[in-house]
Amino acid sequence: MKGKRVGVLMGGHSAEREVSLRTGEGVAEALTSLGYDVAKVVLGGNGRGYDEQIREANIDVAFLALHGRGGEDGCVQGLLELLGIPYTGSSVLSSALAMDKLKAKEMFRLHNVPTPPYYVAEREHLDELAELHNCFGFPAIVKPRGEGSSVGLTKATDLAELRSGIELALEHDTSALVERFIHAREIHVGILDGRVLGAIEVVPKSGLYDYRAKYTPGQTEYICPPEMAATRVRGVMNLAERAVRALGCSGACRVDLLVTEGENEYVLEVNTLPGMTPTSLLPKIAASAGLDYATLCENILQGARLHANLPKSREPRRSEVNLKTSRPASLGAAKDRVTAPRVRARRAAG
Repeated sequence: MKGKRVGVLMGGHSAEREVSLRTGEGVAEALTSLGYDVAKVVLGGNGRGYDEQIREANIDVAFLALHGRGGEDGCVQGLLELLGIPYTGSSVLSSALAMDKLKAKEMFRLHNVPTPPYYVAEREHLDELAELHNCFGFPAIVKPRGEGSSVGLTKATDLAELRSGIELALEHDTSALVERFIHAREIHVGILDGRVLGAIEVVPKSGLYDYRAKYTPGQTEYICPPEMAATRVRGVMNLAERAVRALGCSGACRVDLLVTEGENEYVLEVNTLPGMTPTSLLPKIAASAGLDYATLCENILQGARLHANLPKSREPRRSEVNLKTSRPASLGAAKDRVTAPRVRARRAAG
């Protein structure tokens, strides 16, 4: 593997470009320190096509450090499949499903993975918002349907705030997801190659884990592992695994969940290309499992592969790559699995 040229793809055109650049710089530095031949491939921002930039980089394998639209939603994954370049993370389909919050929730409900009640609002609904929201209740969480990193996320406590929240979300997308607010602890579970690394609880000072809370040092308290009964933590981890399987995700994933004081747990979403910045959660979870940042990056790289089984191009690249998914040797034996209660998700309102 160390004889292969690794392209760290970062940047892009999404609202998360700056976060992606920070992730990419960290990954590139870590892999270089381990002796890999690394090329930083900064996509977008220069008027050139992604395909042209990737071809010119002359890489054998791609480490995806992209976030948001065009990078996390299956677009770049599809391009790499056509170019025959193995890449980290999930397949085209799984990436697209996970990025689309509505489709992800529909898959969760199909597989009996509990998720908060919701409905979708578009611009034409603004004039009939009171009727659309009806008895859904407040507070409510509003977010763009297809953005990540909590971009455009707001909490609405009345109809006026709901309207402004939807208008903000529509600045980032053509539709907004309105989700019932649930008083709960926010737990995030890290998964690598199908195995749980651990869990972490986030406690934002503002009370809302939005973009500012995620990427501003000192704005969020992190508790790893969460201060809950071990059996409850294992149940949450089991639910996270079920969510990943429902979407068919692979590689490194982070699952965001809500855990109430009672016996209810809800999956918010699955992140197929979780952040790798100094404040990101997956590196913190991995560190608690005994995996330092550089080793985590290397293990993610080892899982790079093609998913679509397309015919190989007749035009050979600089070398042929046959990468096999490998499990991190430093994780130890697999943890005991605890079957989470089968809680049927409520029907979506609206």
